[in-house]
Amino acid sequence: MSARSIPLPRLRVSAARPVAPRSPHARRRLLAVLAVAGLVVATFLIVRESSLVAVRDVEVTGVAGREGERIRGALQSAAQDMTTLHVDVDALRTAVAPYPIVKDVRATPDFPHGLRIDVVEHVPVAAVGVDGRRVPVASDGTLLRGSNAKGLPVLPLRTPPAGDRVPAGQTARVVAALGAAPAPLRETFSKVFVGPRGLTVRLTAGPALYLGTTERIAAKWAAVARVLADPSSRGATYLDVRLPERPTAGGLEQVAAQQQQTLEAGATAPGAAVTGAAGATGAADPGASSTDGVTP
Repeated sequence: MSARSIPLPRLRVSAARPVAPRSPHARRRLLAVLAVAGLVVATFLIVRESSLVAVRDVEVTGVAGREGERIRGALQSAAQDMTTLHVDVDALRTAVAPYPIVKDVRATPDFPHGLRIDVVEHVPVAAVGVDGRRVPVASDGTLLRGSNAKGLPVLPLRTPPAGDRVPAGQTARVVAALGAAPAPLRETFSKVFVGPRGLTVRLTAGPALYLGTTERIAAKWAAVARVLADPSSRGATYLDVRLPERPTAGGLEQVAAQQQQTLEAGATAPGAAVTGAAGATGAADPGASSTDGVTP
């Protein structure tokens, strides 16, 4: 058998087309565009740093308290070296770095010479006992040294923190839980501790709050707010929201009994004073005892 030859396909190679040289007119036009663009950029850079747009009017908002004036002065001083076309926010943050109360700084230029600086401050949610002193602490654990701790519930620490934050542990979790509470409710906190029913918060005027662990804390605070808003819970000595879907208001039976006794006494003794539910103290409660503090 003779071998058959298999024809191979022919490859057609087309000659490369010559590229037409760019016309001198097109080249000159490109160079002109580049020159104009460079001139615009250079002009902007010069004007950006010139006195034509220098910052002269600085408005600082969001600062208060004993350090407010110093924070305002530090920001105004740092802003004097800027222009409204070149605002260095990092420089502003550096200027207030010595003040832990400052959480963030935002700046908005007002062309040609104005600059508005909005200061976002940490909100103290508690105070920690450090070397016999009370130091406010924010919900993220930042120690707000230099700020006022008056009226804040105190969380004792066994050992002073080495840095500028509360060390990780139970105290840090409790601080974060307090920060998650609604602001109006948080302002009524008088004492915070970990007792037989877990995290417990006492209010200046109201029931004790039993929250248990710090898990599902948002749902627990929502349950507290919902129950406190219900008129039928008035006079309760404690609210147990360890199971937020089934909150319990305790002590109402004792309040009702006391009211009944008061009414009966008033009926037999004309002119006797009547004490309402708001004056009830409630019966002893297993959760009333505490460890008198939170340890990390």
